[in-house]
Amino acid sequence: MPRKFIRRYLPDHAKVREHKHLRLFGRLLHDPNLLHLNRTSVSGAFSVGLFWTFVPIPFQMVTAAASAIWLRVNLPISVALVWISNPLTMPALFYFCYRVGMWILGRPPREGIQFEASIQWLFSEVGTIWFPMLIGGIVVGSLAALFANLVIRGLWRLHLIRYLQQRRLRRHLRQMEQRDRES
Repeated sequence: MPRKFIRRYLPDHAKVREHKHLRLFGRLLHDPNLLHLNRTSVSGAFSVGLFWTFVPIPFQMVTAAASAIWLRVNLPISVALVWISNPLTMPALFYFCYRVGMWILGRPPREGIQFEASIQWLFSEVGTIWFPMLIGGIVVGSLAALFANLVIRGLWRLHLIRYLQQRRLRRHLRQMEQRDRES
């Protein structure tokens, strides 16, 4: 994968260790693997980030950071991918998770929910939809994590194969030029 491109946007390791929200992880942030760009670290980071994207809980970035540190995968990529579920995409993502959860639980989804701008309405509705949405989020997040891991590993391998073929071709051309000069 294009390491130089990704490295331009990654923060310095010292900045990550000194970040005010990440200080609670203490010495765990001293692990150099948290900023490595290799196939295992990046594919794991995609898995972590996409899993927490679909799980409907508050503070997804903190859980993604904790998971990345615990699994020793790329921390910035894991945290950045959580922003797929932003205020614009969250309703669609979580509605999809709710539908999947209801399907897994074997219940028909509720139709025609009337919105009311009150705290009482919010708590009563969240009380009925949180469990199917959580189940659906965990299942969809797990599938997205698995799929992303396989795709990133495959793309990384494909990039490496192409790079080695180009290097072999360049070496062959240099050898041909040397033979031509010697003759």
